[in-house]
Amino acid sequence: MNAKRAKEIGKVSVSPIGYVRKRSAYEGYLEINKPFHKALQELDGFSHINVLWWCHLSDNEKDRMVTTCKKPYKKAPASVGTFATRSERRPNPVALTVVPVIHIDHDKGIIEIPFIDAEDDTPIIDIKPYHPATDRVKRVSVPPWCKHWPKWYEDSAQFNWEDEFATAR
Repeated sequence: MNAKRAKEIGKVSVSPIGYVRKRSAYEGYLEINKPFHKALQELDGFSHINVLWWCHLSDNEKDRMVTTCKKPYKKAPASVGTFATRSERRPNPVALTVVPVIHIDHDKGIIEIPFIDAEDDTPIIDIKPYHPATDRVKRVSVPPWCKHWPKWYEDSAQFNWEDEFATAR
């Protein structure tokens, strides 16, 4: 990469398109900012969406320098690279969550969802439709320390995730 291109990349800025709003641990919605309401057009037919959100509570210089996690999961190796985890402590604190769509109110810019693993008031940086042709892979492999995790999103709700983490979250 040349110096000019590296300088351009350093000027990247990301602005929220909306925010996560929670009514309870298992009920909430995505509130999309008014300038982006038209971007919801034709999203209704998709049962799930990919929500990219900013881990704003971990957005600080120290957390952005974290490149490894000390045994994040009970069955994981002693140290795991940040890119091999879903840790919020990363060079750019971007998270991705697939969520079911319950209802979309286009006029208000509201997407009703049952759950998202983000905090209330979390900035949303993008939404993309979940599409099996591009988001699902037939032959997937994972390391031995997480092979016992659920294979499907729907099965994750019944899985005891708290037993997986090496330390209290």
